[in-house]
Amino acid sequence: MPHSLVLNLVPRSPIYPSFLTGRHYHALFLEIVSAIDKPLADRLHEQKTDKAFTLSPLQTDDRKIRWEYDQPIPAGTACWWRISLLDDLLFGHLSKLWLDLNPAKAWHLGAADLMVVSVLGTVQSGQPWAGFSSYGQLFEQASSQCKQVDLRFFTPTNFRQGAVDNPLPDRDRVFNSLLRKWNQYSGIEFSNELIEGIFPSYFNIQTAIAPDSRSQFVGCVGEMSFRVLGDEERVKQFNALADFAMFAGVGRKTTMGMGMVRRGYDRS
Repeated sequence: MPHSLVLNLVPRSPIYPSFLTGRHYHALFLEIVSAIDKPLADRLHEQKTDKAFTLSPLQTDDRKIRWEYDQPIPAGTACWWRISLLDDLLFGHLSKLWLDLNPAKAWHLGAADLMVVSVLGTVQSGQPWAGFSSYGQLFEQASSQCKQVDLRFFTPTNFRQGAVDNPLPDRDRVFNSLLRKWNQYSGIEFSNELIEGIFPSYFNIQTAIAPDSRSQFVGCVGEMSFRVLGDEERVKQFNALADFAMFAGVGRKTTMGMGMVRRGYDRS
């Protein structure tokens, strides 16, 4: 069952831009997991591909997603951070975090101490990144009539192509990324032939650069629409993958805040 959890946080000291990077978000997540289940944290650290979680950059605003900062986040600033979990095993191991929440426990983002104020696991007014749904529900509730989906790339999105990175999304890169994770975790397998009937119908994207531990991560942000050809079953699968994008993310470094994608945008 995919879960999208939003942690409301308050730093006790300033968070400097050098710590607001994917490597530090990943380290914070592993610190949290390690405090609950160290062997699990060690296994997650050793995994190289197909990790069952994604992370967002730390946020200070509900209206616009940011992935880079040129000024420190002051102490006492209300922040939020999204963690998505793609399987029940990982969710079950981490449930202790919010069931036995200790507001006095400090977590570390670089040199800064963070206090977890609350954890949101269901859809909230003003916080669209919290929620959950079983894979069966995602599939059953997916439309079999809607042949177009609109996707918005909120943080730099990039795809591995051979030995190089490619920041340009297309139907194969976007939907193969979603399909691979869906087939791995859902127990409801979709055929690779689904991708063949998908084609882009609109795009408004731009280059975006995020700080990386070794260099700069070049990706894209913006909006893109896709349409699908085929029968109702193919249309339903197409829509299920689009709905799944909020939990799974797309492309590379989704465990470091990149590739945050969700369905829907305003073209007005």
